[in-house]
Amino acid sequence: MSIKKRGKKFSLYKRVPKRYASVEPRTFVWCSLGTDSEREAQDKAPLVWSQMLDGWEAKLKGDTKDADQRFEAAKELAAARGFRYMPANRLADDLEQVVERVAAISGPENQPDTFEAEALLGGAEPPALKVSQCLDLYWQLARDKIQGKSVDQLRRWKNPRIKAVNNFVEVCGDKAITKITSDDMLDFRGWWMDKIESEGLATTSANKDFTHLGDVLKTVNVMKRLGLILPLTGLAFKESEAKQRPSFSDTWITDKILADGALDGLNDQAAAIVRLMVNTGARPSELAALTPDCIHLDADVPHISIEAVGRQLKSSNAKRCIPVCGVSLEALKAFPEGFERYRGSSAGLSAVVNKYLRNNGLLETPKHSLYGLRHSFEDRQLAAGVDERIRRDLMGHALNRERYGKGASLQHLQEIVQATAL
Repeated sequence: MSIKKRGKKFSLYKRVPKRYASVEPRTFVWCSLGTDSEREAQDKAPLVWSQMLDGWEAKLKGDTKDADQRFEAAKELAAARGFRYMPANRLADDLEQVVERVAAISGPENQPDTFEAEALLGGAEPPALKVSQCLDLYWQLARDKIQGKSVDQLRRWKNPRIKAVNNFVEVCGDKAITKITSDDMLDFRGWWMDKIESEGLATTSANKDFTHLGDVLKTVNVMKRLGLILPLTGLAFKESEAKQRPSFSDTWITDKILADGALDGLNDQAAAIVRLMVNTGARPSELAALTPDCIHLDADVPHISIEAVGRQLKSSNAKRCIPVCGVSLEALKAFPEGFERYRGSSAGLSAVVNKYLRNNGLLETPKHSLYGLRHSFEDRQLAAGVDERIRRDLMGHALNRERYGKGASLQHLQEIVQATAL
């Protein structure tokens, strides 16, 4: 490496490695080190040379027809020159930075390096990723969202996103993300409007599709730094009135669901979970996921602990302990190790139980479902005048204020639940 003085300042003068001959036409390069101090020039030269090598390496990667690889190379080249890649439309608002970047482009003033100009001034074309390819990329880019999910939870998280993308592709085609227009999104919205009217669907179904499709496309846009302005706003329909899941009356539960032989046609584990729901108010998925370590039958107060074991909880409030009393305690004693059959598929549990209840006349009305047992549990606490903080702690609901202290003890909770147990 040679340091020579050119005019009043020192410059780096070095032969270009043969590897970079295709992207650097000069055999030797001069590069100003911006100082008239030889000592400072000697200190700066290795870093400057390293940056030049990084830049040439990025140019080599960009010497390709592959749009994705060329775009990545442009970002690497910008980084090697000390800049973050920024699309031209965003860079245009910062004149000072434009001037700074133009000055960093190598080559004669009347013949600047075109690939460097493309990289530093944001002219590189983002890869023409199709919508279906965006979904494939999304699983990797959004992997932080799946930490702690069980196999069943992961399946249920993926499916609505797959559905939303497939619906869009059906209506608008598998377009490149760069080519999605406002008209495409309005066509998609119109398709959903027709579907809502012809099939009597709730607008929630459409709005979920818009949300999941937007999540996929926006995540790819941001994480791949494409810098696109996607027409994803203003699509949602006014929400339909939410359909409330009715609770079972206590009389129906005792005379029908808990009647002798009423659940004999169900498999033993599903029947036990139904009985366990009655006096715990726990979600079916929470009971299905119980492991032996979450079942405490030998404690002074028999209870279950809802924890993130092999799965994600619905929210931070869902982590809780619930005393087990009455018919629920008897059901749990038969399965001290939990419900292995449904541990990985709570959706399968709900489908099996709801079908059985419907086919055997155990639903109080056609609008009822297994989940109504959870609401019945809360209704009994409310009727008994149980404090809101305790009710929300038992149900795993958020409290509309900060939670102070540890809350009620297990013994206190046992007394409350026992008083309304069936």
